[in-house]
Amino acid sequence: QVQLVESGGGLVQPGGSLRLSCSASGTIFSIYSMGWYRQAPGKQRELVAAITFGGNTNLADSVKGRFTISGDNTKKSVYLQMNSLKPEDTAVYYCGAGRVGVLPRYWGQGTQVTVSS
Repeated sequence: QVQLVESGGGLVQPGGSLRLSCSASGTIFSIYSMGWYRQAPGKQRELVAAITFGGNTNLADSVKGRFTISGDNTKKSVYLQMNSLKPEDTAVYYCGAGRVGVLPRYWGQGTQVTVSS
């Protein structure tokens, strides 16, 4: 069974930074992309950033210029560097993995990011 393990969430003040990490383990097939989604209470889950194993990236307009996604194919890991955090970034952030351009096949349990003064 595929496992996605996330880390790096927490409480940070507005303008601060956090770095999220996600590593995949187990026997994994048809994984060509990894990324991050987030969901705030009462809101739909939305794509934050994704990266293919070829290095192409996709970022939500709301985080462009502030967040950077990167990956390590050897480690089957993906990272999200979040800078200039805003209160509206507060959400549970989920790591996902799967095929390019579709909803992830595999999901992590989520990590809470809270941006508050």
